[in-house]
Amino acid sequence: MNTKHFDTPFELKSLNETGAFEGYGSVFGVKDSYNEIVAPGAFADSLLSHRTAGTMPALLWQHRSGEPIGVFTAMREDDIGLHVTGQLAMKTSRGAEAYELLKMKAITGMSIGFVPRTDTYDSKSGVRTLTAVDLWETSLVTFPANEAARVQGVKSIESIATLRDAERLLREQGMSRSEAVAFVARVKSLGQSDSDEGDMSAVIAALKNNHTILGVKHE
Repeated sequence: MNTKHFDTPFELKSLNETGAFEGYGSVFGVKDSYNEIVAPGAFADSLLSHRTAGTMPALLWQHRSGEPIGVFTAMREDDIGLHVTGQLAMKTSRGAEAYELLKMKAITGMSIGFVPRTDTYDSKSGVRTLTAVDLWETSLVTFPANEAARVQGVKSIESIATLRDAERLLREQGMSRSEAVAFVARVKSLGQSDSDEGDMSAVIAALKNNHTILGVKHE
């Protein structure tokens, strides 16, 4: 089945050697160069299907199915659009290349690959509004078409400064609030320290030693 593409540029504010990043794969209500707009809720059913199956859309290079460059660890819709959190495969040649090109700002776009399910068409404006799509992948691309989306930054575990930061990071990766609080509390107890500094050291060490916790998808 052929997929369509919807492109969005982004501006990288910072880059960390871990290759973790976040931003928007798509922005709602913005017309791209193909006269198409993505409506809020367009990804809801597709994201639910991925969560149910325990999968994520692919993270690709230039829409090439044979060139994955990492994985997405979280995706969700918010008031702006499709918020994505990803991790580049830094030990692969393509993932390392993508990191260097992002750092140089030689790559300036993201693009979603999808199969449209439902849409509406305005004959006067010629604009098609996508109301439901099957999201297959999101790629880093050289030539974007949409001027709205922006990557918010690149994350690393070292950016955690407080226990609240740790809880927030875990929740952004898909944990519920109660799960994130319970995880941090458990790690604090294992650290056996009465100080915040000791607690943070224990939390960061646990996250470093268990990267998979950041990729677990919870209902």
